[in-house]
Amino acid sequence: MNASANELAASFDLEKLTPEFYDDPYPTYRALRENEPVKRLRNGTVFLTRYDDLVTTYKNTKSFSSDKKREFAPKYGDTPLYEHHTTSLVFNDPPAHTRVRRLIMGALSPRAITGMEPDIVKLVDDLLDAIAVKGDCELIEDFAASIPIEVIGNLLDVPHDERAPLRDWSLAILGALEPVVAPEVAARGNKAVTDFLAYLETLVARRRAKPGNPERDVLTRLIKGEDNGERLTEKELLHNCIFLLNAGHETTTNLIGNGLVALDRNPDQKRRLIDHPELIKTAVEEMLRYESSNQLGNRMTTERAELGGVMLDAGTSITLCIGAANRDPAQFPHPESFDIARTPNRHLAFATGAHQCAGMALARLEGAIAVSRFLARFPNYAVSGQPVRGGRVRFRGFLSVPCAIG
Repeated sequence: MNASANELAASFDLEKLTPEFYDDPYPTYRALRENEPVKRLRNGTVFLTRYDDLVTTYKNTKSFSSDKKREFAPKYGDTPLYEHHTTSLVFNDPPAHTRVRRLIMGALSPRAITGMEPDIVKLVDDLLDAIAVKGDCELIEDFAASIPIEVIGNLLDVPHDERAPLRDWSLAILGALEPVVAPEVAARGNKAVTDFLAYLETLVARRRAKPGNPERDVLTRLIKGEDNGERLTEKELLHNCIFLLNAGHETTTNLIGNGLVALDRNPDQKRRLIDHPELIKTAVEEMLRYESSNQLGNRMTTERAELGGVMLDAGTSITLCIGAANRDPAQFPHPESFDIARTPNRHLAFATGAHQCAGMALARLEGAIAVSRFLARFPNYAVSGQPVRGGRVRFRGFLSVPCAIG
């Protein structure tokens, strides 16, 4: 096993991944964590797999930058994808990050999120009613992917008859964030950004002419800005609306899909949650840890820095492997086990530090409502065919999961 693990770690190349890796990356992550936790890749970048090293990197925004202009310029060139990803909240440093995050967090206040709960419950129950009529379901298309699109659509008050393109736009833009981007994937991503921006320009113009309730309508709140006069520029406004949809869409879809599949594959934990529905909050945290929706993050060193005993030069590009850190035995006892009552559970699915996910309270609420109500309605559900993974390393989820509801 040691020889095999050594070989896995030594041969790992983020730009040349195998089908086996996409199916189950965790043996490779474990081998890297145990043998080369600060792994220098052939392209000069560094791949981190230990929990403590990720926390250090997340919390030191001075030495480890989130600004992606230098990294993305050769990857995307002068394209809509470059403009989008270098303008959105997640790929910026303070003070720009701090200013934009403050405005978004104001729109996603605890009071605002609490007010969304009845609408999310109704949305989930309507989807469950439709599944009950069908008699079985495709877990992603019929359920998991339908929830966040509607929630974010409601947040931005996008008319229902205009929401059809949102999911495809999101998948195309996020697909272009993979370590290797084929020309056709880049083309789809660039077209999605262009089409999305054109749509948002008309939506924003309509909202400026007829504002909504800023307590419920995030777009109106972002247009209005803060009482002290702080506002987003037009470019920041448009690109961060795209960011809100993307950040809330695929990650929450994956949380729900991954969580329901994990319960199916761990029938003892499924039965435990049915018998003890009050465990739903810790169950959602375990779903986030065990199969993190977002598996990779990135930083770049702004100065010489040391991680795990390895010195890194300024300008070193770093990949933070959230999926590996969330199964680090130094932080999580029995990390390969799926335990819905696990506590403490300080996973990094939402990162930590200044860039901790602005929408994590909403994602947790969506996940808890979706999983608990699905399980209560269809306690005998079972995956009825071979699930199809999304074929991506950064975002781990399923494209389709055939499901019998019992």
